[in-house]
Amino acid sequence: MSSSIPPLIKRNTIYFALTQALQGAQGQLSITLGALMVTRLLGSAALAGIGGSLLNLSRFLVAYPTGKVTDTFGRKAGTLMGLVLGLVGGTMLGMSIVVSSFALFIAGITVLGLGFGASQQLRVAAVDMYPPARRAEGLGYVLTGSVLGAFVAPLLVAGAEQVAARTGGESLAITWFLMPLALVPAMVFTLMVHPDPKTIAANLKQFWPGYEPPARAQAQASSKSGVGAFLRDESKQVAFASYAAAQGTMTMMMVMTPLAMAHSGHSLAATSLAISVHIVGMYLFSVPFGRLADRIGRKPLLWLGLLAQAAGAVMAPATPIYWVMTLGLFLVGLGWSAVNVGATTVLADTTAPHERGRAVGANDAIAGAFGVLTPLAGGLVAEASGHMAVGLMGAVVAALPLLVMFRLHEARPGEYGVRVAEGQEIRQG
Repeated sequence: MSSSIPPLIKRNTIYFALTQALQGAQGQLSITLGALMVTRLLGSAALAGIGGSLLNLSRFLVAYPTGKVTDTFGRKAGTLMGLVLGLVGGTMLGMSIVVSSFALFIAGITVLGLGFGASQQLRVAAVDMYPPARRAEGLGYVLTGSVLGAFVAPLLVAGAEQVAARTGGESLAITWFLMPLALVPAMVFTLMVHPDPKTIAANLKQFWPGYEPPARAQAQASSKSGVGAFLRDESKQVAFASYAAAQGTMTMMMVMTPLAMAHSGHSLAATSLAISVHIVGMYLFSVPFGRLADRIGRKPLLWLGLLAQAAGAVMAPATPIYWVMTLGLFLVGLGWSAVNVGATTVLADTTAPHERGRAVGANDAIAGAFGVLTPLAGGLVAEASGHMAVGLMGAVVAALPLLVMFRLHEARPGEYGVRVAEGQEIRQG
């Protein structure tokens, strides 16, 4: 981390990076174990994608309300709310295996999704603490924490398997019962952040010596906020579309690839490791992607991410060879990383601090709604036509936003314009 970052900002960034690392266990476990749990409880893979769909449905339901909470009470409030819901949902999922209840699984994955969705406000906290010229870089630092977190879930799985071997219990259940080992420390790190990032965002000059706000920022150009205003903004339209496609593709591939690995004879431990490699792809390059976005622009990063995802979606199910499937998952995660950094930064560039949580919440809600369909569709397509068909569908979904990329007029990194009838460009940032 650069020494030019003020000590207070650096300290808060480290705390949030550690929180990001630990809170990711809930999402990673749901992907690693969800399809296997459904198959165990129902005896069929036809509904294997329902866990991923419900996870995204929950994120859809909670994303915008959580954004409103963080815009009102601060970013820490939304993060803590997500961690508490994650603890409750994880306990319910463990119990669903103990009592063999698919209904309890449905309830647990829904509550877990609410928690995971609320925790996504960590991205807003990250961009809040940095000035526009370093905003994507700051986001990258916090997201990079998940590289460490990528190995938290496998450790929980390995620990659960050891406990199950000694006690005769069910490892699928015990894994969820161990999740507080990750989420409780995450709560502690969140509480250690001070002041709240929303306060920093409103007073950047105070926390960054020498920083001078631009004469007229994009975030101040509009007097209206809310979902309707967000959807009418051309820059946000591209961000919304790109992130929805990236999230939908990734959710589908992460749900279906573990099943493909199981059918190819790969162990649960090997599958968990492949998911960890995927998580590394999602976060390891967050800082380089952030610096790239700050230097050459957010738009080229969106292009790069969507194309990488399309390639990975085709590669993951193309063969039963373990390393090829794992590499495909890695590329899907890498592409998502670029899109996540690019789209989140566009939204931060084009909103003021008091509405930023709702803008990112709207983005997550749209992605969640789209992500409800893709895992379910993936399960049905896999059952009817095989896993390769799922990969081809993922590639098409990832590439769709490229058709509307022309609507993002980025004159310089973080500065945007809209075309008017006379052919002129009005600068918005």
